[in-house]
Amino acid sequence: MDKPLVGILMGSDSDLPVMDKAAEVLTQMGVAWEMDISSAHRLPDKTADYARSARERGIEVLICGAGMAAHLAGVVASHTTLPVIGIPLKSGAIGGVDALYSTVQMPPGIPVATVAVDGGKNAAYLACSILSIKRPELAEKLEQFREATRNELLEKSAELKKRNGKS
Repeated sequence: MDKPLVGILMGSDSDLPVMDKAAEVLTQMGVAWEMDISSAHRLPDKTADYARSARERGIEVLICGAGMAAHLAGVVASHTTLPVIGIPLKSGAIGGVDALYSTVQMPPGIPVATVAVDGGKNAAYLACSILSIKRPELAEKLEQFREATRNELLEKSAELKKRNGKS
């Protein structure tokens, strides 16, 4: 793979199953990525340094996943002007709703694009969409993926109709 274009951060290693889904999509799309643990609360200096240095290192999009208070994406966004995609993670007593609110409710000027709770795959697809602005080959891969998805659903629809005696 080439130099990483996407940085994937998580608050702890317990977030890895969701963040791995983002990495899998990026790999399938041929997008180089790097991944690290960097807690907004327990490693604030490391988190700020990572965000501040990302552009210099060639990173173009950041994906941040965190649960509960979920401040990671917002803290990262406060230290860079790169696009930041937040993944609220299901955890705690209210199943990720707290993380969703913490990730989506950002002050003006510090935007965080937010996907669904545990939405690792969509975070990666959004990162690919952003990167495809300058990369027509990536735009083509996204279109091929969507076409394959459409065809798969049409086939399943036809199978269902056939099974139920409706052609």
